[in-house]
Amino acid sequence: MSQKKPDRIKNSAPKSPRKQKVMGKRAYEKALFELQLELVKLQAWVQHEGLKVVVLFEGRDAAGKGGVIKRITQHLNPRIARVVALPAPTERETTQWYFQRYAQHLPAAGEIVLFDRSWYNRAGVEKVMGFCTEEEYKEFLRSCPEFERMLVRSGIILIKYWFSVSDDVQEKRFQARLIEPHKRWKLSPMDLESRSRWLDYSRAKDQMFAHTDIKQAPWYVVKSDIKKHARLNCIAHLLSLIPYKDLTPEKIELPKRNDNVGYVRPPMSDQTFIPEIYPKADED
Repeated sequence: MSQKKPDRIKNSAPKSPRKQKVMGKRAYEKALFELQLELVKLQAWVQHEGLKVVVLFEGRDAAGKGGVIKRITQHLNPRIARVVALPAPTERETTQWYFQRYAQHLPAAGEIVLFDRSWYNRAGVEKVMGFCTEEEYKEFLRSCPEFERMLVRSGIILIKYWFSVSDDVQEKRFQARLIEPHKRWKLSPMDLESRSRWLDYSRAKDQMFAHTDIKQAPWYVVKSDIKKHARLNCIAHLLSLIPYKDLTPEKIELPKRNDNVGYVRPPMSDQTFIPEIYPKADED
């Protein structure tokens, strides 16, 4: 009589999540081009309808906020869509109503304003680094929802994005900034300090969401461990929030240019030209 084989012991350890496949360069650039074309259409609609749009970009350091903003504005008219990235408040500004220095940058009709960090500095860096008092922090959590409801009631379309990045990916991006000279300026003393305060920032973010994730202006979280995906997903979501129509004009034919009849231009030698360094002699 054959003995029954013992059941194979199953491995109870949780399986590690499968690594997400990253879009190829060609597919990414094609999708980005199509989305940027839609952004141009949205811009025309905002101007035509006199809409007022405010988009806030918040999140961890090195989460990719700037990269998304750059792709959004790349083909837009800077007179219609502009970026606001304020430095630390001046001594005078610290005596003003907290929202005052941000309010002066709000859009008029037909404008889009993108805040690269915003009034939420008080709930994040100011709270964690001790740049505001506990009473100022609590007052912000009380007044911010009312401030934003007031903006929405005034006709402003307010959209808030939080870029979420894992600690491992953030560390890799910090290391890359140390190595690459053209990115080193992005690594500020505040960024270095934030590395040792990851838990404090997490706690501050959770409190911020608990008080300011309101129906009139909810928070939208963007997973940003993969920059390409974050850019495309954020732009696609932004386009989905504002209904618009295609106002692309009909094909334009350029009129013929008039010849310079009866006018003699001054000699080219009277003008100061910059040196032509490129292309260099050893380059094809």
